[in-house]
Order: sequence, then structure tokens, then C-alpha cells
Amino acid sequence: MASSSTGNHPSKWRTPCHQCPLRELPGFRDFSAKELDFVSQFKSGELLTERGATILVEGMHSAHLFTVLSGWAFRYKLLPDGRRQIMNYVLPGDLIGLQGTLMGEMDHSVEALTPVTLCVFERSKLERLFERHASLAYDLTWIAAHEERILDEHLLSIGRRTALERTAYLISFLHQRAHVAGVNGGRRVIPITQQHVADTLGLSLVHTNKTLRKLADRKLMRWQDRGCEIIDPDGLQALAGWEGLPRGPRPFI
Repeated sequence: MASSSTGNHPSKWRTPCHQCPLRELPGFRDFSAKELDFVSQFKSGELLTERGATILVEGMHSAHLFTVLSGWAFRYKLLPDGRRQIMNYVLPGDLIGLQGTLMGEMDHSVEALTPVTLCVFERSKLERLFERHASLAYDLTWIAAHEERILDEHLLSIGRRTALERTAYLISFLHQRAHVAGVNGGRRVIPITQQHVADTLGLSLVHTNKTLRKLADRKLMRWQDRGCEIIDPDGLQALAGWEGLPRGPRPFI
């Protein structure tokens, strides 16, 4: 199992696809027997990454695709002077590396926000998926379209919401994503720092700190060491003027 990431450790394949814990969650569409058999052959192993490890690097060519089995990560781009823009966050069930497969190289990097377990798939087998399993090919298309929809909402938030509204939106978005993905064991804690919030929303760290204090004063959230505790998820969503994530099960590979 090849990897060009720093801090990654090849692991024993400990989670057979038919025992995948994501299949038990109501937020994900389950596989048919034939689909599950193919995905089991498609998967070549698992990879463990430590918090802060780089999973994929902008400009790299990867021989693999990855589905997040557990943990949090984020996608980002760097400007030449080192300034960082976080594009989106990656949670269990999310597919990463597809862009590098179709476009030849990645145009963003992915970093582990917590320890992450990844299911590894051979890129060379992707063509076989499109040839033999139209339903799984449709799922890949859905995943790509869903990512586009999310980025549209992020752009709207940065371009038109106030700093308070966009911060409420980001926290509400991550809270709902975590709920669907079954992470944090039901706890309402998002493992991000204020720097992550600033780099996602295009705000200074000082402005971010002041905005988060306003949300805390409204008893919508509470800031902790390396995390944000959600107190009033409905209030956050209402303040953001956001309709929330689409309901119903979503596919994953």
C-alpha cells in the first residue's frame, strides 16, 4: 500500500467491508450484495494517520483513493506567502483523492484534524467500477455533485453573510455533518481551533475570537481547549439563515 504522506502508518486491514460501521448509520445508503462484494475487492487496505499528518499534498499524483472510516480532516490550499484557505472538512463516509484520479494531480492538500482511519482503494480499478456497476458510478457522481453544492453554500456564506452569521453557519454545518457521520459518540464537540475557523471564513484571528465570544454570549456554543461545544444547534442554524443539510441517506464508497 503506497503512501507519500508524512506521519502515516500502514495498518492491518481490520475492518472488512461487510462489517463497516458506517453501514449501520441511518445517514448512509447501504450496499446491495453485489455492490458490497465489488467494494470489498476494490478496497486494498487501511491507513492510519496521526493528528496533523498530511494525507494528500497539492500537486501530487496518488495511486489511491480514500474513504474516511473514522476521524476528521480538512481540505485546504496555500497562497505563495503561506496563507491558508480551508475549503471544506472531511468526515467519515467522505471520499478523498478523486480529483487527483480524474485530473492527474491534486490541486489542494488534505490534513488530518484528528487521528484518521482511511479505507484505501486502488485508482487503477476505478474504470472497472464504471464498467460493471452503474449504481456505484452514479454514487460517485452524486458525491461530486454534493461537494459542489456544499462549496456553493460556503461561497455564499463568505460572500454575503455577516461575520456572525457565517461563523454560526460553519459551526452548525460541522455539527450536522458530525451527526450524520456518527462521530464524537453523540457529544456536541467539534475538534477545531479558532485558527481553523479563521482560515475557513477568511477572518483575522482577532475578529474570529470576538465573533465566537458573541456566539458564546448568546449561549449558542462554548469554546473549549481544541474544540467547540454546541449548546443550541437550532439557534445556530436560525442565526445563520441556513436550511440545514439535505435529509435522507447519502451514498458512500
